[in-house]
Amino acid sequence: MKRVFLIVLDSCGIGQMPDCADFGDKDCNTLKRISASPFFSAENTIMLGLGNIDGIDYLSKNEKPSALVARLTEKSKGKDTTIGHWEIAGVVSDKPLPTYPDGFPEAILAEFSRQTGRGVLCNKPYSGTDVIRDYGRRHVETGDLIVYTSADSVFQIAAHESIVPPKQLYEYCRIARAILTGEHAVGRVIARPFEGEYPDFRRTANRHDFSLEPPKPTLLDALADNGKTVYAIGKIYDIFAGKGITEHVFTHSNAEGMQKTLKALDKDFEGLCFTNLVDYDMLYGHRQDVDGYAKAFAEFDGWLADFIKGMKSDDVLMITADHGCDPGDSHTDHTREYTPLIVYGERIKPLNLGTRPTFADIAATIADYLNIPFKCDGDTVLK
Repeated sequence: MKRVFLIVLDSCGIGQMPDCADFGDKDCNTLKRISASPFFSAENTIMLGLGNIDGIDYLSKNEKPSALVARLTEKSKGKDTTIGHWEIAGVVSDKPLPTYPDGFPEAILAEFSRQTGRGVLCNKPYSGTDVIRDYGRRHVETGDLIVYTSADSVFQIAAHESIVPPKQLYEYCRIARAILTGEHAVGRVIARPFEGEYPDFRRTANRHDFSLEPPKPTLLDALADNGKTVYAIGKIYDIFAGKGITEHVFTHSNAEGMQKTLKALDKDFEGLCFTNLVDYDMLYGHRQDVDGYAKAFAEFDGWLADFIKGMKSDDVLMITADHGCDPGDSHTDHTREYTPLIVYGERIKPLNLGTRPTFADIAATIADYLNIPFKCDGDTVLK
């Protein structure tokens, strides 16, 4: 019974790509940045071969690594979660999703207000923690919704849970998702609930993403269509708008995501267990918290030992990322970076495959290992 466990360390890039300036980035390297923290530890990932990957000259190399490794190039025109995960699942995006550095058009907001019956505050690119600090009190006083964006293709709606309960906020997000089509089809509409009293507002764990559907079938669709399990842990279900997923469970933290993934080793299934660990991006990358990011990486590295012990002979573990979010660079947005690929299992020969041209190699490899017909822009690494 063949099983693949694919874990995305959300935003854990490993160095700027040659075209990073086209995306507003420079001097970005998420993994290198956090590796300088005194809280960083990578004993198990180095054992697998993390330090052997192209460009990683700041970690120890392993003369006898236990995994196949490579550096992956993002072929898609983007640096966000949606496009990164689509490419991991075999769909390369030739056009970037729309972004709104000057806010959303008035016509979009007018229709949104008409359907929700609420006014709109902000309508600018903003940090998620700063926006509730600056607009939260007015929102509580008026009931108007805080709408903001970032350098990514996102329409974010923040609301205090005592003013707009999460279920109502999710309905407002569904309204926005239906409005944002065509040229304004953003990658994600995101509910951002918060709580507390001014000036100590804080975001809650009830975030929910409403994603654009992939433009064509992904690896997940191919697996499901061929009778395989696609078990999504964390925000994977949201990212793919539920398409191609046969089972899912939401999580509220990296710790819960790792716990659910470890428990999945006890499940009887043939197919893919697909996990996203979002805290790296949401709690540490965007908030420029180098030490917090390093601690989170160290926790994952320590958890790996127990996971590997529980793997069966036909299991394959794949570790990667979807983009960068350097917590020590000059801005709080995602960064255009290469990502790591680590492939481990009893059937996998330890190799260093250098730099690969696309994240879609992951999809091609999983399809190959599970013997599923699926054509995409990537090539299997198992050859």
